[in-house]
Amino acid sequence: MIHEVDDVLRLLIRAEVLEGGQISVVFDAPTREWAAKVNAPMVNLYLYDIREDMRRRERGLHNEYDERGAVVARRRPPRYFKLSYLITAWTKRPEDEHRLLSSLLACLLRYEALPPERLAGSLAEIGAAVPMSIALPPPEDRSFADVWSALGGELKPSLDLVISVPVTASPSYEAGPPVGDEGLQARFGDVPARTEGETRGQGQTQDQPGRKGLPVYGSRPGRPARPGREEPAASGTAGPRRGLSLRITENRDSRDRDGRTEDSTA
Repeated sequence: MIHEVDDVLRLLIRAEVLEGGQISVVFDAPTREWAAKVNAPMVNLYLYDIREDMRRRERGLHNEYDERGAVVARRRPPRYFKLSYLITAWTKRPEDEHRLLSSLLACLLRYEALPPERLAGSLAEIGAAVPMSIALPPPEDRSFADVWSALGGELKPSLDLVISVPVTASPSYEAGPPVGDEGLQARFGDVPARTEGETRGQGQTQDQPGRKGLPVYGSRPGRPARPGREEPAASGTAGPRRGLSLRITENRDSRDRDGRTEDSTA
């Protein structure tokens, strides 16, 4: 993924900035030792930082469809990573370096993302835009002077190029078959066939081929009858229905004004 971005930047700079000139495009670390060996004009794009772009992170899953438009799999959305390049121009005269940096800035400002026609490999297969920004202020946690100090080189005019690259390296989860017009049939275990006597008092039943007496949703299969009580008749038949009868008796002692004891029973 990173090397594909390098190839796109090299082709873009050679085609629209250098225009066939005898200037090389390299990706070396501009250390003091490296700078001492430079003997030809070149443009250096040093990749000095890689970190995730948290502002572009998405939640949930993305669907994958077949030729019929049915969902066949789901995968996580791509995660974007920021590739930060330090662009410098190397010539014998500072004026030539400034002129070259001006041409690089004008070229990169024309695009808000890498040109889609120049994408290749996995970048082209993803089908998503690859945003980029040029010469923005550095974040608060670092400065360009710190980068040059870490490299051990001398501070030099440079452009900061940041490219947000989508990465889709995530597992794919297969989706179940779509529900057709015939509906969905779910079974929970093996329910044995019931006799007519066993199904009495258990609500309505629905017969299926080879499995008679299955309870209908909403009934209470397997509820045992209370001993000493008469079970209600099956659905659709008339029969006596016994209600709930309970007698409550309370005994209490109370004295009237004459001191006599009065018993009341309710």
